[in-house]
Amino acid sequence: MNDLIQTFLDRKEDWLLALGEHLQISFVAVASAILIAIPLAILVSKREHVANLLLQFTGVLQTIPSLAILGLLIPIFGIGKVPAILTLIVYAIFPILQNTITGLQEIDPSLQEAATAFGMNRWEKLKKFEIALAAPVILSGIRTATVLIIGTATLAALIGAGGLGSFILLGIDRNNSSLILIGAISSALLALLFHFLIGLVEKRSLKTIFISFVALLGISSLSLLPMSMMMQDKIVIAGKLGSEPEILLNMYKELIEDQTDITVEVKPNFGKTTFVYEALKTGQIDLYPEFTGTVTSTLLKQPPSTSNDPEEVYQAARKGIFEQDKLIYLKPMRYQNTYALAVKEEYAKEHGLETISDLAKVQSTATAGFSLEFNDREDGGNGLKDRYKLHLQVKTLEPALRYKAIDNGNVQLIDAYSTDSELQEYHLKTLKDDQQLFPPYQGAPLIRQETLKKYPQLEGILNQLAGTITEEKMQDMNYQVNVEGKSPSQVAKDYLKEHQLIGN
Repeated sequence: MNDLIQTFLDRKEDWLLALGEHLQISFVAVASAILIAIPLAILVSKREHVANLLLQFTGVLQTIPSLAILGLLIPIFGIGKVPAILTLIVYAIFPILQNTITGLQEIDPSLQEAATAFGMNRWEKLKKFEIALAAPVILSGIRTATVLIIGTATLAALIGAGGLGSFILLGIDRNNSSLILIGAISSALLALLFHFLIGLVEKRSLKTIFISFVALLGISSLSLLPMSMMMQDKIVIAGKLGSEPEILLNMYKELIEDQTDITVEVKPNFGKTTFVYEALKTGQIDLYPEFTGTVTSTLLKQPPSTSNDPEEVYQAARKGIFEQDKLIYLKPMRYQNTYALAVKEEYAKEHGLETISDLAKVQSTATAGFSLEFNDREDGGNGLKDRYKLHLQVKTLEPALRYKAIDNGNVQLIDAYSTDSELQEYHLKTLKDDQQLFPPYQGAPLIRQETLKKYPQLEGILNQLAGTITEEKMQDMNYQVNVEGKSPSQVAKDYLKEHQLIGN
């Protein structure tokens, strides 16, 4: 409990920001669903057959996994808040639509007949008594939708939309149960709070409800405007999940703000490779740290012939990504954060494992825990089959869960990165890539051409990191964040000060 309280106090500013993002995403989604579902329900409520078909259709939409909807929307809308909100709208429509149709259809027929006898048309009936009588049932549907959406909105963090889910993702990545609990408990309490507040709203007049709804919708929608419209000389730097990308993007921020008047917004734990790359191409972010091997093997539609020479791989990555997407790839750092296969030290000693080829001895008994991305890569799981002729029993796991799995004995082999602090923390041995499956992976800033044209000084500033940082130093910095609990921004600043790249 003490750890939970202390973690919350240390991150209260981050929590307030995440809470604001969560409220914004949730409310815009629910409000948009209300604007869609209630008019639609009014339109079809007198046509029972059409209403049933519509309810069946929206009910089926709710059965589609939210991650699948996000994946379908990303190629169209990119990543961030827009696809997250659209996904949540899909889930919010059904309960509101269902309750609105039910509320309107359950109005006493004798009232309808009396209103018709007095010469009221459809609009007058709605305005005079139908909406008022159906309001308790409609608000019950809104309450259900709101609670559902607040819980589901935690997934928004997967695509860089922020919210309380960012605490959960960060907690999983850092193996920090306090962070996970902060995100989960906050989301649950928020859902309960809104369940209670909507119950109070039911006792208010329809006019008061409508005015409050419009005001909140306007404020929330305004805050969705891109920050670039409100602030000049600002760039956005994002990073993938993990401590290392967060350290690097904070280095970029410190260098830029120390040597220019440009304001830098950092977006750590922004998502997986594809998400961050798509955000860069669509202009949602200005740059992010990427690795040479990832560019050549994953991002390029026509991958170049493989090479194990770092300079050749960098030049192929730089040329290919510019020709394909007009993105500029600046000079790489010294260290290699290449893929590696790791086993427990005692397991390696017991089975005589030194190289990846040695895994042939245990492939019938060992279980591998690979990330989804690694397992599907040509320089990953597919390459192990093709080049090493290994046919392993594989469990696919989220990257942050692999180390716990091998430590608990659930798997005997995992994929890793050569600078992961967990290799040291969990006493793991990396196996030599004796057939050179894994290409070089040097980190460098991948930046939009438009950003570099606007701020040409960025190239020289960011290239100050070219050729710097050893693998041992990067692993040590990751250890400081993941194990010792230091903030990535402080670790980044300490390194830059130590090497006199920024002032005190």
